[in-house]
Amino acid sequence: MSALSIAHYFPFRRIRIIDQSISVEAKMAQIYIVPDKRFHPICHQCRSPSLKIHSQKERVIRDLNFASTRVWLHCHYRKVFCPSCKRILTEELELFIPYQRVTKRLACYIHELCKVLTVKEVADHLGLNWKTVRKIDKLFLEEEYGQTDYLGLRILAVDEIAIRKGHRYLTIVLDYLSGRVVWVGKHRRASTLMAFFNKMPKKKRDELEAIVMDMWDPYILAVQKKVPHVKIVFDLFHVVSQFSRVIDKIRNAEYRKASKENKSVFKGARYLLLKNRSNIRRTKDREQLKQLLELNEVINTMLILKDKLKHIWSYRSRAWASKAIDQWCALARCINHPEVHKFAKMLDKYRYGILNHCDYSIHTSKLEGVNNKIKVIKRKAYGYHDFRYFSLKIIQAFAN
Repeated sequence: MSALSIAHYFPFRRIRIIDQSISVEAKMAQIYIVPDKRFHPICHQCRSPSLKIHSQKERVIRDLNFASTRVWLHCHYRKVFCPSCKRILTEELELFIPYQRVTKRLACYIHELCKVLTVKEVADHLGLNWKTVRKIDKLFLEEEYGQTDYLGLRILAVDEIAIRKGHRYLTIVLDYLSGRVVWVGKHRRASTLMAFFNKMPKKKRDELEAIVMDMWDPYILAVQKKVPHVKIVFDLFHVVSQFSRVIDKIRNAEYRKASKENKSVFKGARYLLLKNRSNIRRTKDREQLKQLLELNEVINTMLILKDKLKHIWSYRSRAWASKAIDQWCALARCINHPEVHKFAKMLDKYRYGILNHCDYSIHTSKLEGVNNKIKVIKRKAYGYHDFRYFSLKIIQAFAN
Protein backbone atom coordinates (compact mmCIF):
# COMPACT_ATOMS: atom_id res chain seq x y z
CA MET A 1 0.00 0.00 0.00
CA SER A 2 1.30 3.48 -0.87
CA ALA A 3 2.31 5.68 2.07
CA LEU A 4 1.64 8.87 0.08
CA SER A 5 -1.06 11.12 1.57
CA ILE A 6 -2.48 14.60 1.02
CA ALA A 7 -3.46 14.90 4.69
CA HIS A 8 -0.21 16.75 5.44
CA TYR A 9 -1.46 19.64 3.29
CA PHE A 10 -4.48 20.03 5.58
CA PRO A 11 -2.99 20.53 9.07
CA PHE A 12 -6.35 21.07 10.74
CA ARG A 13 -7.10 18.93 13.78
CA ARG A 14 -10.88 18.97 13.59
CA ILE A 15 -11.31 17.62 10.05
CA ARG A 16 -10.71 14.31 8.33
CA ILE A 17 -10.22 13.67 4.60
CA ILE A 18 -12.32 10.75 3.35
CA ASP A 19 -12.03 10.93 -0.44
CA GLN A 20 -10.68 12.83 -3.43
CA SER A 21 -11.19 12.99 -7.17
CA ILE A 22 -9.18 14.72 -9.91
CA SER A 23 -10.30 15.69 -13.42
CA VAL A 24 -8.70 14.00 -16.43
CA GLU A 25 -6.47 16.95 -17.30
CA ALA A 26 -5.73 17.65 -13.61
CA LYS A 27 -7.24 21.11 -13.83
CA MET A 28 -9.60 20.59 -10.92
CA ALA A 29 -9.51 18.51 -7.73
CA GLN A 30 -12.45 17.64 -5.47
CA ILE A 31 -11.58 16.76 -1.86
CA TYR A 32 -14.21 15.46 0.57
CA ILE A 33 -13.89 16.44 4.23
CA VAL A 34 -15.89 15.54 7.34
CA PRO A 35 -15.57 16.61 11.00
CA ASP A 36 -13.26 14.49 13.12
CA LYS A 37 -15.57 12.91 15.69
CA ARG A 38 -12.75 12.48 18.19
CA PHE A 39 -13.41 16.14 19.04
CA HIS A 40 -16.60 17.59 20.48
CA PRO A 41 -18.00 20.39 18.27
CA ILE A 42 -17.32 23.93 19.46
CA CYS A 43 -19.00 27.24 18.63
CA HIS A 44 -17.13 29.32 16.02
CA GLN A 45 -17.89 32.55 17.87
CA CYS A 46 -17.12 31.90 21.53
CA ARG A 47 -15.42 28.48 21.10
CA SER A 48 -17.53 26.96 23.86
CA PRO A 49 -18.06 23.19 23.59
CA SER A 50 -21.54 22.07 22.62
CA LEU A 51 -23.11 18.59 22.71
CA LYS A 52 -26.40 19.57 21.08
CA ILE A 53 -26.16 19.06 17.31
CA HIS A 54 -28.95 20.84 15.49
CA SER A 55 -28.32 19.75 11.88
CA GLN A 56 -25.67 18.69 9.39
CA LYS A 57 -24.79 20.69 6.28
CA GLU A 58 -22.44 20.51 3.30
CA ARG A 59 -20.65 23.40 1.61
CA VAL A 60 -18.33 23.55 -1.40
CA ILE A 61 -15.35 25.78 -0.55
CA ARG A 62 -12.49 26.97 -2.74
CA ASP A 63 -8.98 26.29 -1.36
CA LEU A 64 -5.47 27.25 -2.43
CA ASN A 65 -4.35 25.82 -5.77
CA PHE A 66 -2.23 22.70 -5.67
CA ALA A 67 0.41 23.51 -8.34
CA SER A 68 -1.79 24.51 -11.32
CA THR A 69 -4.79 22.51 -10.13
CA ARG A 70 -7.75 24.34 -8.63
CA VAL A 71 -8.88 22.68 -5.42
CA TRP A 72 -12.49 22.51 -4.20
CA LEU A 73 -13.40 21.14 -0.78
CA HIS A 74 -16.72 19.39 -0.18
CA CYS A 75 -16.93 20.08 3.53
CA HIS A 76 -19.50 18.46 5.83
CA TYR A 77 -20.07 20.42 9.02
CA ARG A 78 -22.55 20.61 11.87
CA LYS A 79 -24.82 23.31 13.20
CA VAL A 80 -24.82 23.29 17.01
CA PHE A 81 -26.75 24.98 19.79
CA CYS A 82 -24.28 27.06 21.79
CA PRO A 83 -25.18 27.29 25.50
CA SER A 84 -23.11 30.48 25.88
CA CYS A 85 -24.40 32.36 22.83
CA LYS A 86 -27.92 30.93 23.32
CA ARG A 87 -28.43 30.30 19.61
CA ILE A 88 -27.67 27.93 16.76
CA LEU A 89 -24.27 28.48 15.15
CA THR A 90 -21.79 26.76 12.84
CA GLU A 91 -19.12 24.63 14.48
CA GLU A 92 -15.48 25.69 14.35
CA LEU A 93 -13.40 23.50 12.01
CA GLU A 94 -10.36 25.86 11.71
CA LEU A 95 -10.70 25.63 7.95
CA PHE A 96 -13.13 28.33 6.84
CA ILE A 97 -15.08 31.30 8.12
CA PRO A 98 -18.85 30.68 8.24
CA TYR A 99 -20.72 32.12 5.24
CA GLN A 100 -17.48 32.43 3.25
CA ARG A 101 -16.94 30.40 0.08
CA VAL A 102 -13.14 30.25 0.43
CA THR A 103 -10.86 28.79 3.08
CA LYS A 104 -9.05 31.01 5.60
CA ARG A 105 -5.66 30.43 3.98
CA LEU A 106 -6.97 31.30 0.50
CA ALA A 107 -8.53 34.46 1.94
CA CYS A 108 -5.12 35.43 3.42
CA TYR A 109 -3.46 34.75 0.07
CA ILE A 110 -6.04 36.94 -1.73
CA HIS A 111 -5.42 39.76 0.75
CA GLU A 112 -1.64 39.57 0.20
CA LEU A 113 -2.07 39.61 -3.58
CA CYS A 114 -4.36 42.66 -3.36
CA LYS A 115 -1.49 44.63 -1.83
CA VAL A 116 0.35 44.59 -5.17
CA LEU A 117 -2.31 43.72 -7.76
CA THR A 118 -5.72 45.11 -8.60
CA VAL A 119 -8.90 43.27 -7.63
CA LYS A 120 -9.53 42.38 -11.29
CA GLU A 121 -6.04 40.93 -11.73
CA VAL A 122 -6.36 38.81 -8.59
CA ALA A 123 -9.81 37.59 -9.67
CA ASP A 124 -8.51 36.59 -13.11
CA HIS A 125 -5.45 34.89 -11.61
CA LEU A 126 -7.49 32.72 -9.23
CA GLY A 127 -10.61 32.29 -11.36
CA LEU A 128 -12.89 34.04 -8.85
CA ASN A 129 -15.52 36.72 -9.14
CA TRP A 130 -14.04 40.21 -8.61
CA LYS A 131 -16.77 41.02 -6.07
CA THR A 132 -15.69 38.04 -3.98
CA VAL A 133 -12.07 39.19 -4.06
CA ARG A 134 -13.00 42.76 -3.08
CA LYS A 135 -15.22 41.56 -0.23
CA ILE A 136 -12.44 39.36 1.19
CA ASP A 137 -9.81 42.10 0.93
CA LYS A 138 -12.17 44.63 2.50
CA LEU A 139 -12.82 42.31 5.49
CA PHE A 140 -9.08 42.11 6.20
CA LEU A 141 -8.67 45.87 5.77
CA GLU A 142 -11.55 46.59 8.15
CA GLU A 143 -9.94 44.35 10.72
CA GLU A 144 -6.51 46.00 10.35
CA TYR A 145 -7.38 49.64 9.65
CA GLY A 146 -11.11 49.98 10.35
CA GLN A 147 -10.47 51.94 13.55
CA THR A 148 -8.62 55.25 13.22
CA ASP A 149 -5.23 55.11 14.94
CA TYR A 150 -4.64 58.35 16.87
CA LEU A 151 -1.44 57.13 18.54
CA GLY A 152 1.44 59.61 18.64
CA LEU A 153 -0.27 62.44 16.75
CA ARG A 154 1.36 65.84 17.43
CA ILE A 155 1.73 67.52 14.04
CA LEU A 156 -0.75 66.99 11.19
CA ALA A 157 -0.85 67.87 7.50
CA VAL A 158 -4.21 68.34 5.77
CA ASP A 159 -4.90 68.64 2.06
CA GLU A 160 -7.56 67.75 -0.50
CA ILE A 161 -7.21 65.58 -3.60
CA ALA A 162 -9.47 65.61 -6.65
CA ILE A 163 -10.74 62.10 -7.41
CA ARG A 164 -12.97 62.85 -10.39
CA LYS A 165 -14.33 65.71 -12.49
CA GLY A 166 -17.03 67.97 -11.12
CA HIS A 167 -15.15 69.14 -8.01
CA ARG A 168 -15.23 65.75 -6.29
CA TYR A 169 -12.61 65.77 -3.54
CA LEU A 170 -11.25 63.71 -0.67
CA THR A 171 -9.73 65.19 2.48
CA ILE A 172 -6.46 63.53 3.52
CA VAL A 173 -5.12 63.83 7.08
CA LEU A 174 -1.45 62.86 7.42
CA ASP A 175 0.71 62.29 10.49
CA TYR A 176 3.49 64.71 9.54
CA LEU A 177 6.19 63.02 11.62
CA SER A 178 5.64 59.39 10.57
CA GLY A 179 4.21 59.96 7.08
CA ARG A 180 1.21 57.66 7.55
CA VAL A 181 -2.28 58.56 6.38
CA VAL A 182 -4.42 58.77 9.51
CA TRP A 183 -7.84 59.45 8.02
CA VAL A 184 -9.65 59.93 4.71
CA GLY A 185 -12.93 61.86 4.41
CA LYS A 186 -15.40 62.71 1.65
CA HIS A 187 -15.45 66.26 0.25
CA ARG A 188 -13.37 69.21 1.49
CA ARG A 189 -15.91 70.95 3.71
CA ALA A 190 -15.56 72.19 7.27
CA SER A 191 -17.87 69.37 8.39
CA THR A 192 -15.50 66.83 6.79
CA LEU A 193 -12.53 67.82 8.97
CA MET A 194 -14.80 68.35 11.99
CA ALA A 195 -15.88 64.70 11.68
CA PHE A 196 -12.23 63.67 12.10
CA PHE A 197 -11.78 65.77 15.26
CA ASN A 198 -15.17 64.67 16.67
CA LYS A 199 -14.05 61.03 16.67
CA MET A 200 -10.68 61.84 18.23
CA PRO A 201 -10.53 61.39 22.04
CA LYS A 202 -10.18 64.67 23.94
CA LYS A 203 -6.83 63.61 25.40
CA LYS A 204 -5.45 63.06 21.89
CA ARG A 205 -6.85 66.41 20.70
CA ASP A 206 -5.06 68.17 23.55
CA GLU A 207 -1.75 66.59 22.47
CA LEU A 208 -1.92 68.17 19.00
CA GLU A 209 0.47 71.09 18.48
CA ALA A 210 0.37 72.23 14.85
CA ILE A 211 -1.35 71.54 11.56
CA VAL A 212 -0.09 72.55 8.10
CA MET A 213 -2.53 73.27 5.26
CA ASP A 214 -3.30 75.67 2.45
CA MET A 215 -5.42 78.80 2.99
CA TRP A 216 -8.77 76.99 2.61
CA ASP A 217 -11.33 78.66 4.88
CA PRO A 218 -13.47 75.55 5.64
CA TYR A 219 -10.41 73.70 7.00
CA ILE A 220 -9.35 76.77 9.01
CA LEU A 221 -12.86 77.04 10.48
CA ALA A 222 -12.86 73.36 11.48
CA VAL A 223 -9.49 73.65 13.24
CA GLN A 224 -10.38 76.89 15.04
CA LYS A 225 -13.68 75.45 16.24
CA LYS A 226 -12.57 71.96 17.32
CA VAL A 227 -8.90 72.42 18.33
CA PRO A 228 -8.41 76.17 18.89
CA HIS A 229 -5.08 75.64 20.70
CA VAL A 230 -3.46 74.09 17.61
CA LYS A 231 -1.23 76.41 15.56
CA ILE A 232 -2.20 76.63 11.88
CA VAL A 233 0.77 76.81 9.48
CA PHE A 234 0.26 77.85 5.86
CA ASP A 235 2.34 76.16 3.21
CA LEU A 236 4.74 78.17 1.01
CA PHE A 237 3.93 76.16 -2.14
CA HIS A 238 0.21 77.03 -2.12
CA VAL A 239 0.81 80.73 -1.44
CA VAL A 240 3.37 81.06 -4.24
CA SER A 241 1.07 79.06 -6.53
CA GLN A 242 -1.71 81.62 -5.94
CA PHE A 243 0.68 84.51 -6.56
CA SER A 244 1.78 82.88 -9.84
CA ARG A 245 -1.81 83.21 -11.08
CA VAL A 246 -1.65 86.93 -10.25
CA ILE A 247 1.62 87.23 -12.23
CA ASP A 248 -0.05 85.62 -15.25
CA LYS A 249 -2.95 88.11 -15.09
CA ILE A 250 -0.47 90.99 -14.90
CA ARG A 251 1.41 89.59 -17.92
CA ASN A 252 -1.83 89.47 -19.95
CA ALA A 253 -2.71 93.02 -18.96
CA GLU A 254 0.76 94.32 -19.87
CA TYR A 255 0.67 92.40 -23.18
CA ARG A 256 -2.49 94.23 -24.20
CA LYS A 257 -0.84 97.58 -23.40
CA ALA A 258 2.38 96.80 -25.31
CA SER A 259 3.12 98.13 -28.79
CA LYS A 260 3.05 95.80 -31.80
CA GLU A 261 6.85 95.48 -32.03
CA ASN A 262 7.12 94.60 -28.32
CA LYS A 263 4.30 92.02 -28.22
CA SER A 264 6.64 89.32 -29.57
CA VAL A 265 8.72 89.55 -26.37
CA PHE A 266 5.65 88.73 -24.25
CA LYS A 267 4.65 85.71 -26.34
CA GLY A 268 5.74 82.39 -24.84
CA ALA A 269 6.89 84.09 -21.63
CA ARG A 270 4.16 82.67 -19.38
CA TYR A 271 6.14 79.74 -17.98
CA LEU A 272 9.38 81.74 -17.92
CA LEU A 273 7.77 84.03 -15.33
CA LEU A 274 6.38 81.13 -13.31
CA LYS A 275 9.64 79.16 -13.19
CA ASN A 276 12.43 79.74 -10.71
CA ARG A 277 15.26 81.55 -12.46
CA SER A 278 17.69 78.76 -11.57
CA ASN A 279 15.51 76.33 -13.56
CA ILE A 280 15.71 78.35 -16.78
CA ARG A 281 18.65 76.69 -18.53
CA ARG A 282 18.24 77.46 -22.24
CA THR A 283 20.15 80.54 -23.43
CA LYS A 284 17.24 81.53 -25.68
CA ASP A 285 14.83 81.58 -22.72
CA ARG A 286 17.24 83.53 -20.53
CA GLU A 287 17.62 86.17 -23.24
CA GLN A 288 13.85 86.49 -23.69
CA LEU A 289 13.33 86.90 -19.93
CA LYS A 290 16.07 89.52 -19.76
CA GLN A 291 14.47 91.51 -22.62
CA LEU A 292 11.05 91.30 -21.00
CA LEU A 293 12.30 92.56 -17.63
CA GLU A 294 14.18 95.44 -19.29
CA LEU A 295 11.10 96.31 -21.33
CA ASN A 296 8.43 96.21 -18.61
CA GLU A 297 8.94 97.67 -15.13
CA VAL A 298 5.68 96.20 -13.70
CA ILE A 299 6.62 92.61 -14.56
CA ASN A 300 10.12 93.24 -13.21
CA THR A 301 8.57 94.36 -9.90
CA MET A 302 6.28 91.29 -9.86
CA LEU A 303 9.28 88.95 -10.08
CA ILE A 304 10.99 90.85 -7.26
CA LEU A 305 7.79 90.40 -5.21
CA LYS A 306 7.78 86.69 -6.00
CA ASP A 307 11.36 86.26 -4.73
CA LYS A 308 10.64 88.31 -1.61
CA LEU A 309 7.46 86.29 -0.96
CA LYS A 310 9.44 83.04 -0.87
CA HIS A 311 12.02 84.65 1.41
CA ILE A 312 9.37 85.34 4.11
CA TRP A 313 9.25 81.59 4.93
CA SER A 314 13.00 81.56 5.68
CA TYR A 315 12.67 83.70 8.84
CA ARG A 316 12.81 82.09 12.29
CA SER A 317 11.89 85.27 14.17
CA ARG A 318 8.19 86.18 14.22
CA ALA A 319 9.06 89.90 14.51
CA TRP A 320 11.30 89.84 11.44
CA ALA A 321 8.79 87.77 9.46
CA SER A 322 5.98 90.20 10.36
CA LYS A 323 8.13 93.14 9.29
CA ALA A 324 8.90 91.36 5.97
CA ILE A 325 5.16 90.87 5.32
CA ASP A 326 4.50 94.57 5.96
CA GLN A 327 7.27 95.56 3.55
CA TRP A 328 5.99 93.12 0.92
CA CYS A 329 2.43 94.45 1.15
CA ALA A 330 3.66 98.07 0.94
CA LEU A 331 5.64 97.26 -2.24
CA ALA A 332 2.69 95.34 -3.75
CA ARG A 333 0.35 98.31 -3.26
CA CYS A 334 2.68 100.43 -5.42
CA ILE A 335 1.49 98.40 -8.43
CA ASN A 336 -1.76 99.82 -9.77
CA HIS A 337 -3.63 96.55 -10.32
CA PRO A 338 -6.61 95.22 -8.31
CA GLU A 339 -5.42 91.60 -8.36
CA VAL A 340 -2.12 92.53 -6.68
CA HIS A 341 -3.93 94.61 -4.05
CA LYS A 342 -6.35 91.73 -3.45
CA PHE A 343 -3.45 89.31 -2.92
CA ALA A 344 -1.69 91.71 -0.53
CA LYS A 345 -4.92 92.01 1.49
CA MET A 346 -5.21 88.20 1.64
CA LEU A 347 -1.56 87.83 2.75
CA ASP A 348 -2.12 90.34 5.53
CA LYS A 349 -5.31 88.53 6.61
CA TYR A 350 -3.59 85.14 6.88
CA ARG A 351 -0.28 86.36 8.30
CA TYR A 352 -0.83 84.37 11.54
CA GLY A 353 -0.34 81.10 9.64
CA ILE A 354 2.82 82.38 8.00
CA LEU A 355 4.24 83.60 11.33
CA ASN A 356 3.50 80.18 12.87
CA HIS A 357 5.99 78.77 10.37
CA CYS A 358 8.71 80.42 12.48
CA ASP A 359 7.75 78.07 15.35
CA TYR A 360 6.99 74.99 13.23
CA SER A 361 9.03 74.72 10.04
CA ILE A 362 6.62 72.35 8.29
CA HIS A 363 5.11 72.16 4.81
CA THR A 364 2.73 70.02 2.75
CA SER A 365 5.34 68.60 0.37
CA LYS A 366 4.91 65.20 2.05
CA LEU A 367 1.19 65.35 1.28
CA GLU A 368 1.85 66.21 -2.37
CA GLY A 369 3.82 62.94 -2.66
CA VAL A 370 0.99 61.10 -0.90
CA ASN A 371 -1.54 62.60 -3.32
CA ASN A 372 0.49 61.40 -6.31
CA LYS A 373 0.55 57.85 -4.94
CA ILE A 374 -3.21 57.96 -4.27
CA LYS A 375 -3.77 58.92 -7.91
CA VAL A 376 -1.69 55.90 -8.98
CA ILE A 377 -3.81 53.61 -6.74
CA LYS A 378 -6.97 55.05 -8.29
CA ARG A 379 -5.71 54.75 -11.89
CA LYS A 380 -4.56 51.14 -11.44
CA ALA A 381 -8.08 50.12 -10.47
CA TYR A 382 -9.75 52.48 -12.99
CA GLY A 383 -11.47 54.16 -10.04
CA TYR A 384 -13.37 52.91 -6.99
CA HIS A 385 -17.15 52.81 -6.56
CA ASP A 386 -16.85 51.85 -2.89
CA PHE A 387 -15.53 54.91 -1.00
CA ARG A 388 -14.92 52.93 2.20
CA TYR A 389 -12.80 50.36 0.37
CA PHE A 390 -10.85 53.11 -1.42
CA SER A 391 -10.13 54.93 1.85
CA LEU A 392 -8.92 51.69 3.49
CA LYS A 393 -6.62 51.00 0.52
CA ILE A 394 -5.13 54.48 0.92
CA ILE A 395 -4.51 53.99 4.64
CA GLN A 396 -2.98 50.55 3.97
CA ALA A 397 -0.61 51.98 1.32
CA PHE A 398 0.96 54.35 3.87
CA ALA A 399 0.64 52.23 7.01
CA ASN A 400 4.37 51.39 7.15
